[in-house]
Amino acid sequence: MKMLKELLSVLLVLVTLSSAMGKPEKTTPKKEKRIPQTLSRGWGDQLIWAQTYEEALFWSRSKNKPLMVIFHLEDCPHSQTLKKAFAEDKDIQKLADEEFVILNLVYETTDKHLSPDGQYVPRILFVDPSMTVRADITGRYANRLYAYEPNDMKLLLSNMQRAMKFLKTEL
Repeated sequence: MKMLKELLSVLLVLVTLSSAMGKPEKTTPKKEKRIPQTLSRGWGDQLIWAQTYEEALFWSRSKNKPLMVIFHLEDCPHSQTLKKAFAEDKDIQKLADEEFVILNLVYETTDKHLSPDGQYVPRILFVDPSMTVRADITGRYANRLYAYEPNDMKLLLSNMQRAMKFLKTEL
């Protein structure tokens, strides 16, 4: 009789557990996993990017480094191809990391000096630590002075070096 009670107790526990396990849990539908967005937005994940134009200007002044501002849009095919070329160019990545404060923006700023020839993307401008936009450092296109394309990486690197030279000779 004692053995029968123990057997019934064990059976009751097993039935309770199996019925509890068999019930579907009430869960909220899982949202797709998203990769956390970094400030680099794919332009160079290992680089330290400023979050805002104001922060970038502060860093530029306090570190006495030129600022490079990249305007782009996530869904723009020209921005995408330039981003890929920029991120894969080891010389540009190294110089940006060591000698520049860098910022990439997917929106326009209130500073009209950052759009001297219009608001188009992609475009790259340089600002020195005195907060002067270097409108004289341009790409190779007459109709979009600050535009660069993937095959312009040597020119961009040269312009980055020019921005550094101005820093040493003019400040």
